Amino acid sequence: MFITLEGIEGAGKTSQLENIVAFVTAAGYACVTTREPGGTAIGAQIRKVLLNPENSDLDARAELLLYVADRVQHIKTVIEPHLQAGRVVLCDRFFDATLVYQGYARGLDQALMHDLHRLVCGGLKPDLTLLFDLDPKVGLARAWHQINNGGRTDLESRFENEKLVFHEKVRQGYLALARDEPARFRIIDAGQDRAGVAGAIEAALSDYWVSIGEKGLK
Repeated sequence: MFITLEGIEGAGKTSQLENIVAFVTAAGYACVTTREPGGTAIGAQIRKVLLNPENSDLDARAELLLYVADRVQHIKTVIEPHLQAGRVVLCDRFFDATLVYQGYARGLDQALMHDLHRLVCGGLKPDLTLLFDLDPKVGLARAWHQINNGGRTDLESRFENEKLVFHEKVRQGYLALARDEPARFRIIDAGQDRAGVAGAIEAALSDYWVSIGEKGLK
């Protein structure tokens, strides 16, 4: 099973990975975690370019193609091998992030993005996507608090430096995707405390397993 985590900056996706892994493994299933960009050795180098705040003049089309390059390598060397081995793959961001950041927010052609994904990534789609929904003002405040207190590196703050209107477009893009695919998306209220978010995630996972007629991930 392929599960992705999506949301704006500061939504708390990464901090919940450990809880999700514990929930899935407690049910007896092998689970691996990864992320985009940077889920491979080559991807880590691409990540440095994409998230470095010094690259503020990176063209939106170049940005898109760098994300696609990262994803191709990621799918072929990490995601597909683990899925084929029967493991649950938890990925922090995937193709939905490209649609909202480079599509809804940057204004690039979303049809082109779908074509690229189909042609070079095989059209791989998550089985389940947990969308961490949060007011962009709150998310950015959280993100900058982490950066300023050493919880995150300021070498990866290019998107945090975008204006609020950019992040509002990202949020609306995610919500639009969730409306279009309600069977795949589960919206998590990321404005709750950490325990509340963890409980909402566990409920969403349990609800999904029931919806597909399984007690687990077999």
